[in-house]
Amino acid sequence: MQVPGEKKITPRLLVITGFIMLATIMQTLDMTIANVALPYMQSGMSAAQDQITWVLTSYVVASAIGMSLTGYVVNRFGRTRVYVYSIAIFTVASVACGLSQTLEEIVLFRALQGLGGACLVPLAQATLMDLFPRDKYGPALAAWGMGVMLGPIFGPTLGGYLTELLSWRWVFFINLPIGIVCTIGMAALLPETERKTGTPFDMKGFVFLAVALSSFQLFLDRGHTLDWFSSTEILIEAGIAATALYLFVVHILTTDHPFLSPNMFQDRNYVSGTIMGFSIGITLMSTMALLPSMLQTLLGFPIIDTGEMLMPRGIGTMFAMMITGKISRSTDPRILMFVGAALMAGALYEMSKFDLNVTPWLLGWTGAVQGFGIGLFFTSLSQLSFATLPAQTRTEGTAVSTLIRNIGSSIGISIVSTVLAQNSQINHAELSERINPFNRALQSAAPNLPIDLASPPGLRLLNGLISQQAAMISYIDVFFLMAVISAVSLPMVFILRRPPRQPVAAPPQVQEHVEV
Repeated sequence: MQVPGEKKITPRLLVITGFIMLATIMQTLDMTIANVALPYMQSGMSAAQDQITWVLTSYVVASAIGMSLTGYVVNRFGRTRVYVYSIAIFTVASVACGLSQTLEEIVLFRALQGLGGACLVPLAQATLMDLFPRDKYGPALAAWGMGVMLGPIFGPTLGGYLTELLSWRWVFFINLPIGIVCTIGMAALLPETERKTGTPFDMKGFVFLAVALSSFQLFLDRGHTLDWFSSTEILIEAGIAATALYLFVVHILTTDHPFLSPNMFQDRNYVSGTIMGFSIGITLMSTMALLPSMLQTLLGFPIIDTGEMLMPRGIGTMFAMMITGKISRSTDPRILMFVGAALMAGALYEMSKFDLNVTPWLLGWTGAVQGFGIGLFFTSLSQLSFATLPAQTRTEGTAVSTLIRNIGSSIGISIVSTVLAQNSQINHAELSERINPFNRALQSAAPNLPIDLASPPGLRLLNGLISQQAAMISYIDVFFLMAVISAVSLPMVFILRRPPRQPVAAPPQVQEHVEV
């Protein structure tokens, strides 16, 4: 064990990093692993479509609220205690989800799972930056980034295999062995931080933020199904979210001990990096939400094949992060971010050229290029965002940054769901207007298909073909929109400052013995 203030790469530190990566992957997997199993859960629990989505919504809402608490609970109880108990709660809740027999049970335990795992990602980033020397931030954050990015990317693949070969319950049971190993490893090896027991808890600020986050998430989740502002429920949720957010901002700017310190937002790198993290959240998770439905529903891929088609994206991300970790010391991270954002935009633009006959090769290489861009961008972004942030606000800063990135993901998924649904209807109407006996495309297809405009079966077949084409055009529109969002982030890269070569703050004190 190194003495406080001295940071060296030791075997113990590498083992701790391994446990941190494992816990991060376990938590981020659950962001997407349950998505492919939703239809099976719906069937097994006899739930309606709008009811089963609460399995996802409860997790996201609880995770957002719990994430905002990270800074306070770490200061109050110590890093190791929070880490160990969070992993334990997440693991127990995962098993309870797998054993659930009713919709109410699984929604409750998913909320507990989200609450338990909320601080694992931001705490992992802050812990690695505390334990590693500054000149090793690149490799350390690359390892952390693998967990953050690979979890959501490989989630649908793993979820597809488990659901098809075993049962949807195994998408939750898989967390049990990982959780046990991580709980024991963290308790035994992770050095504890100094506790700040005198810090008062800002209950008013927490309530304002919790109400704002939960109302906004409900607004996003239910908006596209209730036609947004034409619904009274959506108007109420939007009004509550806006009011609570306003009250929260006013409160933290005027109280002596705010729930979240506004001082961190005076750091240019942190603010710029958080905004860019918000944008990557929009494009990454929205793409991951689109592809499984496109491959399975529209193109007819089996669930296992769908998972395999998504795998190149994860391989590209992993490869890029390994490279970034090695060259981060000799290369300006802003250049790596620029190249990464350009690759993401280029891959999404190529995806906007998909059609109903898209080949596995095209799906594979565009996914790999996008994944490689994500790896370059995300690792360098993590390094630059916290380069000038004081160490004492690092845990709170990583929690807020992760929270805002997750909000970006929720907004992105809502945007693409709305655009996809609306454009499918518009495209269907426009294509239908062109159907007449004199249409040359229809005349050329008629000899090969039983299309007869005078018979009900022929019309049904024709309507199905039009619906397929309308849906494919809608997916193309969304991919192009995501390409534009990625391209817009390119100039923002150079707002960030390159990190200083010397440390800007001392590391937190650690205690040799851990009490859990």
